[in-house]
Amino acid sequence: MGSEKPIVADIAVDRFRRDLDALADPASRLGIAVSGGPDSLALLYLAASARPGLVEAATVDHDLRPESRSEAEMVAHACAQLGVPHQILTVEWDRKPETALQEQARARRYALLGDWARARNLSALVTAHHLDDQAETFIMRLSRGAGVKGLAGMRRAVRSPGGNFALLRPLLDWHHSELEQLCADAGLTPVADPSNLDERFERVRVRRALGTSDWLASDAIASSAAHLAEADAAIRWATTETWERAVSASNGAIAFAPQGVPREIRRRIVRRAIVQLASEGGRAELRGKEIDIVLSALAAGKRVTLRGVLCTGGKPWRFAKAPPRRA
Repeated sequence: MGSEKPIVADIAVDRFRRDLDALADPASRLGIAVSGGPDSLALLYLAASARPGLVEAATVDHDLRPESRSEAEMVAHACAQLGVPHQILTVEWDRKPETALQEQARARRYALLGDWARARNLSALVTAHHLDDQAETFIMRLSRGAGVKGLAGMRRAVRSPGGNFALLRPLLDWHHSELEQLCADAGLTPVADPSNLDERFERVRVRRALGTSDWLASDAIASSAAHLAEADAAIRWATTETWERAVSASNGAIAFAPQGVPREIRRRIVRRAIVQLASEGGRAELRGKEIDIVLSALAAGKRVTLRGVLCTGGKPWRFAKAPPRRA
């Protein structure tokens, strides 16, 4: 890393500081998730420059490739140069996954990072998701028929997967190319993850398609996601208003009068009622198809059980814990 910081880096740090201050108190201590790729290395540099002495970093070694340990140690060296405390978190597999590799690795990664951040008494975990990631996420969810909530994409401040820690994404207005250039200006050399070129993974295929398209622009797609996020917030507000007016709860059961309520708000109230009463399924997200089945049954005046909740149609719709299953 050079001894003199380029002027362009100063401009980038000021921009990043504004983005991060909008999400987290300037005095809070934050954890930075750093894989060693250009996006997370740029995040590390920006965070260390914007909040010196207030950030720590962690790298998850998924132990799925022979190079993973040396890559994590490279990040440790970069952190030492920047004066940022760093820890390597290693996934311990009972059996390494043969299917759903990225999904399982992601779940383990966030679990380890959340535990680390809590142990270090950090306020939130910061990741390097950027504008191009947002566009890819939108296209992937669009291809699955996602609704407003899904198409709103990644949010700037959420709970981490599994709900165990606050997660911040201050780079959602930054392009991948900007972050690559920042690494070059700062003298940081990213690692090359071969999975980013493996077209067995959906995100890689979508990234390639966006990169070769002359009519799909990441900026426009991300802008649409932002508009849908605003729409989703409005629907959440309307759902809360409807819940207070049309939902009652007593003796461990929930009743909902759906007459005149738009379908999307009905969907969200049904989801909320089931989540509140669920005795099965753990923290797994309710799928849209599951809710569609329940909505159809309730509209027809029928009964259906989901996640240990008995849902009964009629006037009103009723939700209660289902009787124990027979052996």
